[in-house]
Amino acid sequence: MRMYDLIYTKKLGGALSPDQIAFWVKGAADGSIPDEQSASLLMAICWRGMTTEETLALTLAMRDSGKRMNLSSVPGTKVDKHSTGGVGDKTTLILGPIVAACGVPCPMFSGRGLGHTGGTVDKFAAIPGLKVELTDAEFIRSLAETGFANSAPTGDIAPADKKLYALRDVTATVESIPLITASIMSKKLAGGADALVLDVKCGPTAFMKTLEDAQILAQSMVDVGSAHGMQIRALITRMDAPLGWAIGNALEVMESVEILRGEHGDSELAQMSFRLAAEMLIMGGAAKTLIEAQALVEACIQDGSALETLRRFTALNGGDAKALDDFGRLPQAGQTVDILSDRAGHLSAMDGRALGLLAMDLGAGRKDRNDVLDLGVGIRVHGRVGQRIAAGDRLFTIHAKAGARIDPAPYLATLQITETRPLATPWLLATIGC
Repeated sequence: MRMYDLIYTKKLGGALSPDQIAFWVKGAADGSIPDEQSASLLMAICWRGMTTEETLALTLAMRDSGKRMNLSSVPGTKVDKHSTGGVGDKTTLILGPIVAACGVPCPMFSGRGLGHTGGTVDKFAAIPGLKVELTDAEFIRSLAETGFANSAPTGDIAPADKKLYALRDVTATVESIPLITASIMSKKLAGGADALVLDVKCGPTAFMKTLEDAQILAQSMVDVGSAHGMQIRALITRMDAPLGWAIGNALEVMESVEILRGEHGDSELAQMSFRLAAEMLIMGGAAKTLIEAQALVEACIQDGSALETLRRFTALNGGDAKALDDFGRLPQAGQTVDILSDRAGHLSAMDGRALGLLAMDLGAGRKDRNDVLDLGVGIRVHGRVGQRIAAGDRLFTIHAKAGARIDPAPYLATLQITETRPLATPWLLATIGC
């Protein structure tokens, strides 16, 4: 079998066989196929696409390039969640403890952030002492004893994805539905969960800008998961303004804990987290209907069991559980600076991506994979889209390094303030799958 033939076939729009795809993935992972040939095939796929059968074959080949977690020792239907990411997206910190508190095991492998979008692993790392890279035994122990396990994936889970993603990142081939699908689903299938809820973000701050593109990606992932026998459902959610009031790692831990305490229940972040948790409870067999599942979610918030689950998960994995009740024990910024409104009107739009980049400049995100984060810095967002504001109202509080100069202009430029109130838009745009 020659790599040249695979490239030529795909260049002409033909379909590759599972054996051909497996040959490529194995060679890309072990280095026997040169990077320039893999890059050429990636570009051909980006232009010509892949069938559902090809995408499934690519996903399975990438999954089988490394180890597969065996969670069978933990009873029950194990339910995972994946989000395509967004500024202020901290739903995992909220819904993981909720789902576990309701009796459904929740295993999750999460990523680190790069650029304007924060990573779940970085948020958990803001809890002092918490181990964010668990061994297999530690992961299974956390799942068995607390119902919740979260870890950065080890290098032997879908290693071919790591190699191919690095090539995609430098060859302008990231934006391909089959390649995105295989990248996400290979790791999820290797993670050992029985069911998966997808949160596919859609909007100017998200990777998928239009509802049509988000639906195509969601359907692609649902098709691959279903073909493999996994229960899978996708929610397409709006992503324009930041999700919640916090952007930045320790700040996002604070907001997540506040929601688990029962605060901010009317926020889009809380409502989205609760809905995703409810979908997971249905898949896990804890509830039969959405109404029943939502009642379970509300009950575990009210009785404190969800927050107690997060405390137990934190303590078991070496973290300072007291920091969840005393935020002064979390990383702190050197200074805070308020940004005030320079005019009155209605807050009609907020550029979440621009705010994410500003948070990255503060040190909350990585410009390069090797950057070291400042876990205490970030942005607190005080206004909501649709809100009436007056001149002099506080719009943001910037948590920055001591002595850093904060220019209000870039922050004010992320906002649109108009005479008229904008029309309200729902956060849930569509659902796909079982």
